[in-house]
Amino acid sequence: MRPKTARLGGVLAAGVALTLGLAACGDGGTEAKPADGGSSAAASSTVKIGFMGDLTGPNAGIVIPPRNGAKLVIDEYNKTNPAVKVELVEYDSQGDPSKAVALAQQAIKTDKVASMIGPAFSGESAQVGPVLEEAEIPSITASATNTKLAENGWKFWHRILPNDSVQGPGIADFIAGAAAAKNVFVIDDKSEYGKPLADAVRAQLTTKGAKVVDDSLDPAESDFSSVVNKVAAAKPDAIFFGGYYAAAGNLLKQLRDKGVKDAKFFSGDGSLDRGLIDGAGAPNAEGALVGCPCYIATPDVTDAKVKGFADAYKAAFSADPSIYAAEGYDAATVFIEAVKAGNTTPDKINTFIGTVDLAGVSKQVKFGPNGEVEAKDIYMYQVKDGAITLLGKAAEAKLS
Repeated sequence: MRPKTARLGGVLAAGVALTLGLAACGDGGTEAKPADGGSSAAASSTVKIGFMGDLTGPNAGIVIPPRNGAKLVIDEYNKTNPAVKVELVEYDSQGDPSKAVALAQQAIKTDKVASMIGPAFSGESAQVGPVLEEAEIPSITASATNTKLAENGWKFWHRILPNDSVQGPGIADFIAGAAAAKNVFVIDDKSEYGKPLADAVRAQLTTKGAKVVDDSLDPAESDFSSVVNKVAAAKPDAIFFGGYYAAAGNLLKQLRDKGVKDAKFFSGDGSLDRGLIDGAGAPNAEGALVGCPCYIATPDVTDAKVKGFADAYKAAFSADPSIYAAEGYDAATVFIEAVKAGNTTPDKINTFIGTVDLAGVSKQVKFGPNGEVEAKDIYMYQVKDGAITLLGKAAEAKLS
């Protein structure tokens, strides 16, 4: 997932750059000093983990949760007083690919990173990927879903969630199946995230026999009347928007204000944020449906591992985990496990990632040769009583 200028708090974003740089004497890092001011020979070394994504931009709501998830597991690890500690270094790209590239170069050349979580959005990931690949820096994105990212032959790139070629058809099957929509208006935001996702939905809906009408919008604009008028004239059963929550909320408000009241509104992971409700207004957002290749730990969760994560997250950040918080936690966990196993250089960390097969909070984490995670579940969420609620796996969920 990723916005035009970038890319998707509770457990429900954009990229997170994870940089691991060994801060020990002789490798360009800063040697840790003992508290008593004596010899540093016995001092613990520190590995830097960088987090890159839109932390202050228009779609920060889907990037802060995975950052928090990563921070949580790193803090938990450091509290065990390990021989090699981990330091989280944040890189705020604001979802801007050009800023992300400069930050990646800083992470590699100045901060001497050894690994990276992110970037969070697909657009910035496409630009940063070659930079990290050339430097042979392993990365794991917790939220960038563009399918083509896995088609570059990159050996150091990994993704901890299913891509849009899985997400799009999963949402489309729900639209045509559980929602029983026959006439669907599909809109995209022309971004490297939104358009491919919308195209995947379009293609799958066609195979289901649905009538599909297409259009697009510019999320930088505020007046979507041209698209809204076309939707009103088409009288669809359902509307799908491929883009981010800032534009999705505005679009939904304008649709409802125009009198498009009965058509069910759908979107993808880029819209799975409270900002969708705030932008549309709670009455307009009620009933909206969002698909995501992410699992959000709801307050009523019973799985012990997931509940432990959710409780710890809420205690640390005074909020329930939201989009990609669990994925951020799991991505950071992979790197921490690498460090625990004595791997602190980029090549060794990358080799370790290829052997990972662990039970994460969001899913069983195991990567294929192309860096894609093997788990493929898509989940459906719905706005009910002004809050985002989990319906279940897209292949099984029902509308009440």
